Amino acid sequence: MIHDAKMMADIAKAKPALDNVSRRGILGGAGALVLALSLRPARADETQTKEQKEQKFGADGMPHGWRDDPKIFVAIAPDGTVTVTNHRSDMGQGIRTSVAFTVADELEADWSKVKVVQAWGDETRFGNQDTDGSRSTRHFFQHFRHAGAAARLMLIQAAAKQWGVPASEVTAVNHTLTHAKSGRTLGYGAVAQAAAELPVPTDVKLKDPKDFRYIGTGKVGLIDNFDITTGKAIYGLDTKLDGMLYAVVARPPVYGGKVKSFDDSEAKKVAGVVKIFKIDGGEIPSEFMPLGGVAVVAKNTWSAMKARDALKITWDDGPNAGYDTDAFRKELEAAARKPGKVVRTQGDVDGALAKAKTRVQAEYFVPHLAQAPMEPPAAVARVKDGFCEAWACVQGPQAANDRLMKALKLPDDKVKVNVTLLGGGFGRKSKPDYVVEAALCSQAVGGAPVKLAWTREDDLHHGFYHTISVEHLEAGLDEKGMPVAWLHRSVAPTIGSIFAPDPKHELPFELGMGLVNTPLNIPNMRLENPEAAAHVRIGWFRSVSNIPHAFAIQSFVSELAHAAGREPKEYLLELIGPDRKISPTEIGDVWNYGEDPKRYPIETGRLRGVIEAAAKGAGWGRQMPKGSGLGVAGHYSFVTYTAVAAEVEVDDKGQVKVKAIDIAVDCGPQVNPERIRSQMEGAVVMGMGLALTSEITFKQGRAVQNNFDGYEVLRIDAAPKVVRVHLVPTGTYDGPLGGVGEPGVPPVAPAIANAIFAATGRRVRQLPIRDQLSA
Repeated sequence: MIHDAKMMADIAKAKPALDNVSRRGILGGAGALVLALSLRPARADETQTKEQKEQKFGADGMPHGWRDDPKIFVAIAPDGTVTVTNHRSDMGQGIRTSVAFTVADELEADWSKVKVVQAWGDETRFGNQDTDGSRSTRHFFQHFRHAGAAARLMLIQAAAKQWGVPASEVTAVNHTLTHAKSGRTLGYGAVAQAAAELPVPTDVKLKDPKDFRYIGTGKVGLIDNFDITTGKAIYGLDTKLDGMLYAVVARPPVYGGKVKSFDDSEAKKVAGVVKIFKIDGGEIPSEFMPLGGVAVVAKNTWSAMKARDALKITWDDGPNAGYDTDAFRKELEAAARKPGKVVRTQGDVDGALAKAKTRVQAEYFVPHLAQAPMEPPAAVARVKDGFCEAWACVQGPQAANDRLMKALKLPDDKVKVNVTLLGGGFGRKSKPDYVVEAALCSQAVGGAPVKLAWTREDDLHHGFYHTISVEHLEAGLDEKGMPVAWLHRSVAPTIGSIFAPDPKHELPFELGMGLVNTPLNIPNMRLENPEAAAHVRIGWFRSVSNIPHAFAIQSFVSELAHAAGREPKEYLLELIGPDRKISPTEIGDVWNYGEDPKRYPIETGRLRGVIEAAAKGAGWGRQMPKGSGLGVAGHYSFVTYTAVAAEVEVDDKGQVKVKAIDIAVDCGPQVNPERIRSQMEGAVVMGMGLALTSEITFKQGRAVQNNFDGYEVLRIDAAPKVVRVHLVPTGTYDGPLGGVGEPGVPPVAPAIANAIFAATGRRVRQLPIRDQLSA
C-alpha cells in the first residue's frame, strides 16, 4: 500500500468532525442529546486524486478496509444516563470499556451512569468496523476524547443559558454542572434536551492528562465483567430465538475439495432431523466464503451432529489431495537455500560474506497454527421475507454483511449483522464463512432461525491457518564478532492466496512484519522472499508473520553472540545500535502497519528500552542453577515495542519448564493499563503454547489434529508461576499510540529458545519444542 505523504500528514492534523443527530432517530431515540463523531480529512476533496480519496490514514488491512470515516455515538438521556456506542468487536481486549471510559473522562461523567451499546454492522452509521491489527484504541482514542469533550461543552452552554450566566463560569464535574458564584447545580439529564438544541462546537479543549479520572489510571474494570463472571453475557453460541433450529456442516476434508455424491438415508433416520442439503463451495481462492459440503439442520445440535456422522459422502479431494506438511517442509527448505525475490538490499552482502572472518548459518521452522478460540465459530441467521438478520461472534461485521449479500443475492439494506461478545478471536472470526453457512441453512428451511455451530474438530480441520515457514539466515562476522553481512530468506505461503490464485510471494504487509523492517545496525544486508505455494486456507493469526520472523531473527542473534563469545543481551543491544529513528520507507517497508512513516518511525531507543526493562525484571546476570537459564528477545510490531526475558528449567529427561516470564511493552501513551497487562499476560500464554506444543500438520491434504488432545494449547500446569509485566511509558496523550493486542506474542518463543540454550547448550530451531530435547 503506497500512501501520499502530504495527505496522511493533513489527515493526522485533522480534527474530528461532530454532528448533532439528536432529532434524526439514528439510534432509535437513544437520548435527548446524541452526537455522532467521525474523522474527515482537512484537505478539500477537490484537491485530492482518486487514489488519495480512497486511501485514508490508518486504514484497516481487511478487504474493503478503505471505508467511510469511523463513527461513534454519544447519547445523554433525560435521566442522565450516558450511552456510548461501541463500533468495534470485543473479544477480551476490552474495547467496549476503553471507548466508554475515554468518552466518560472527557465528558466528566459519573462512571456508574455510563453504559455501552454494541453497534451492529452498518457502514453508513459506524464506518469501518473491522477489529484486527491492534487498531481499535490506537486509531480512535483522540476521537473518543473529542466526542466526550464536545458533549461536556454543550451541557455547560445549556446550563449557562438557563441560568443567564457566561459559560466560562460553569464547571462540569462528575455528572454535575455548577455555577460557583451562585451555588446553583444541575444534573446532566436536566439540561440534555436543551443541549440537543445547540449547535455542535467547532473547537473544544481537551482535558489536561493530569486531570484524567479514568484514562491511564487502571482503576476502571471491564464494563462487562459482572455479566461475564455470572454467565449473563451473550456470546455467539448463547444466542437464542423463538423457533430456532440447529445446524452443522460436513465440509470437504481437503481445501478445494467438493462433494461428488452423498447418501443421507441413514442420516434422515436420526430423530429431530429437519433438512439435509448440499452447500456449494470448493472454489480456490475461497476468500471468506464457505468451503461447501453437506448441511444438516435439526431440532437440536446433538441430532444434527449424529445425523452428520451418519452421512455417506464421496469426496473429490481436488488439487490439494496430496498435501503433506513433512514433504512440503523439504520443499520450503530447498527454496530457502536458493536465491529468491530481493525485498530489501543494502551494501555488498556477497562481498562482505566472502571476506568475513567467521560465517554462521542457521534455518528455523514454524508450522501451521490454528487460532483455536475457546468459543468456536458460531452464528444464528434468519432469512425471511427477503431480509437476512444474523447474530454472530464476528470481528468484521461488515465483511459478514458483504458475504451474506453475495451468497443470498440481497441488497445492503436487506441484511443486518448483530455483533455479540466474542469468546476469543485471534483473527479467525474476521472470516465470516460460518455466518454465511447459517444463513444458507435458514434459507433452506423456509426462514426459520438457525444456529450453526462449529465443533472443535471443525475448527481445527477447516480453519484459516497461520502460514508454515522456513527462515534461512546467514551472517559474516568481523574480528570483533559483529556482523558485517546479513542474509535472510523467508519462505512462506501468503495470506494473499485466499484472495488471488496462488501469488506465491508474501505481500508487503507480511514482509513488513519484522522482515524488511529489521532494525539491526548492519552495513550489508539482503532480504529475500523465495516462492511458496499455498495448499490450505492461509489466514491471519494473532501477530501474523511477526511470529516466524521474530523467532528466527532473535534466535539467530543469540547464535551469533555465542559464536562471538559474547554475552547475548549486550550483543543484541549492540547489534540494534545507537538510538535513532529509522524511516520505514527507507528500508523497504511500504506498509508500516498502515501508519504515517513520519509519525511512526522505527525507534531503536525504544526497542533497546524494553529489552533492558525485561532483562532487569528477570534479574539478568545472576548465577543460575544447573539446568536453568535465562533468554531474552525483543521485537517491534504493530508500532509497539516488546521484549521478553524467560527463565527456564530443563530436567534430565529434556522436559522444559518455564518458571518465569518478564515481558516489557512500550506502546506509547497507556490508555488502559489494566488491559495492557491482561493482553501481555495472555500473549505470554499464547506465545508459550506455540513455542512448546501447538502445531497443525497435514497428511493427504487432511489436518491430522482433531481436538485439544492433538492440537495442544498451553495447559494450566505448564504456565509459569510468575509473569511480570513491565509497562514502559513514552510519549504524550496527544501523540501516536501503539497497538496492544498482538505485539506481546512474537518475542516469547525466541526468548524461551535462547533460555534453553543457556540452560543446556542445545539450540532449538523449530517449533513447537515438544520433546526435541529428550531425543
